[in-house]
Amino acid sequence: MAVAAAGAGDGNTGGNDGGNDGGGLREDVLRARRIVVKVGSSSLTTASGGLDADRVDALVDVLARVRAPRSGDEPPTEVVLVSSGAIAAGLAPLGLGARPGDLARQQAAASVGQGLLVARYTASFARYGIRVGQVLLTAEDAGRRAHYRNAYRTLEQLLAMGAVPVVNENDTVATAEIRFGDNDRLAALVAHLVRADLLVLLSDVDGLYDGDPARPGTRRIAEVRGPHDLEGVEIGSAGRAGVGTGGMVTKVEAARIATGAGIPVVLTAASSAADALAGRPTGTLFHRTGRRAADRLLWLAHASSPRGALSLDAGAVDAVVQRRKSLLPAGLTGVRGDFSAGDPVDLLDENGHIVARGLVNFDARELPHLLGRSTHDLARELGPAYEREVVHRDDLVVLRG
Repeated sequence: MAVAAAGAGDGNTGGNDGGNDGGGLREDVLRARRIVVKVGSSSLTTASGGLDADRVDALVDVLARVRAPRSGDEPPTEVVLVSSGAIAAGLAPLGLGARPGDLARQQAAASVGQGLLVARYTASFARYGIRVGQVLLTAEDAGRRAHYRNAYRTLEQLLAMGAVPVVNENDTVATAEIRFGDNDRLAALVAHLVRADLLVLLSDVDGLYDGDPARPGTRRIAEVRGPHDLEGVEIGSAGRAGVGTGGMVTKVEAARIATGAGIPVVLTAASSAADALAGRPTGTLFHRTGRRAADRLLWLAHASSPRGALSLDAGAVDAVVQRRKSLLPAGLTGVRGDFSAGDPVDLLDENGHIVARGLVNFDARELPHLLGRSTHDLARELGPAYEREVVHRDDLVVLRG
């Protein structure tokens, strides 16, 4: 990745709207019946903090139209809204001129702003007779299987009852250690969690560019079909508004997570939401690159918090990464961390690089006695309970090929 790339802000005129959009509509968008829409802070608030009611209403107008049945015999399209903006909405009411750098004041701003944000959405959707339900998540909720399943049940029930779930990170209680980091990643995980057909990322950028949009000659990348389309593209950082935490890096990473799980992604400006959701060729379309994975595997790869690490010899790395085999005690050379059987752990190569993650079948205190030994010898010495894999291949995801 070598060329500076970023997204142009709303109304940007520096870059050329190149790219091969073609004139047709995007079929993946038109076929979608369950859509996750993520909107960034800068698209909902003023630069000085505080909600922009007109912007919120404009977004809700689009989403309400999307939910309307397309014909008499079709069910309505379901929408899950992942909305940033709680901290930004709380700045002005608390007399803060900019997003604070310390966690305590961020949490205070979120505490004030989250209520204002949901109240605004509630009032705006009520114009169409649509109810909303607030769902606040932390990374710990995604990192623990029981919490993950509970979130799924809540979201499914809200959709079944005709409500629009409004999801946000629970900034009032999240600590630096248990944060998603940005709602783009949260949106990708929610899209997989609810088995969405489409993820739409809305912000103050109108797509991914192959260079600085302010420079003449840069072009918007209309479609991304795989990692090869991003070769030579250095992904830019946060936008200009200064009230959010993300940037193009987090959006491309969210697109990678979602498309790898079989969910296409559209990245565009909030002002182009109507066109994007109507299938018109706006912004950047990231085509699906993989198939929908089992929930636990996507959770394991992108949402779990490893409780420790296992070091592997070269043969075990080859077996796990290249041949997709289970990890056996014979391939272990070291153990780090304090974990219990069933916890997620990282698998490291001989250089200490993470190559995979899996659910371990032994407690941390048991494994040092098993290093480098065959399951046959262990079963003969310690009993048949030890003739099993350290990590079974069905509970393992490869993170680096």
